[in-house]
Amino acid sequence: MRNDNVMSETEAKSIAKGLARVLADTHRLYVKTHGFHWNVEGQRFRTLHLMFEEQYTDQWNALDTIAERIRALGHYAPSSYADFEELSSVEEERGVPGPWEMVRKLIHDNELVVRTMREIRPMIDDAGDDASGNILDDRLTEHEKQIWMMKSMLKDVENKDQVTSSVLNDLS
Repeated sequence: MRNDNVMSETEAKSIAKGLARVLADTHRLYVKTHGFHWNVEGQRFRTLHLMFEEQYTDQWNALDTIAERIRALGHYAPSSYADFEELSSVEEERGVPGPWEMVRKLIHDNELVVRTMREIRPMIDDAGDDASGNILDDRLTEHEKQIWMMKSMLKDVENKDQVTSSVLNDLS
């Protein structure tokens, strides 16, 4: 990490470009999650409907935080669907999958967002950009929590009678 408190324009631009990717991924994930909220059906409707609402609300709020950080770095935040198409690693959803496939897709897409954040984190640390780093830390924590919760939910579907060994064996 650097000792000075001044970020170069080159560093700010690189970080803004990286955050633009995170913004695009988050926007795509938001749209997909909100669509799943509207269209989920089945036995676990209420549980999934509410979970998706919690997730898309969090994602919506994150969009503003990420975009405003890009602006604070002196650059414009992407805001068009064309920009998001070009920048995002999250695929658009064009159908209505079943409820458990929705969960699987959201696990995958949250993992893509985490991957993007982890890819850009080293340049943020190298520039000493604590503000951007703090945003990523908060977002990583939330996405990883959502991944864990959704994977735990799928265990009910995929491993109905599996017995888990002791916790100590799991950690070794």
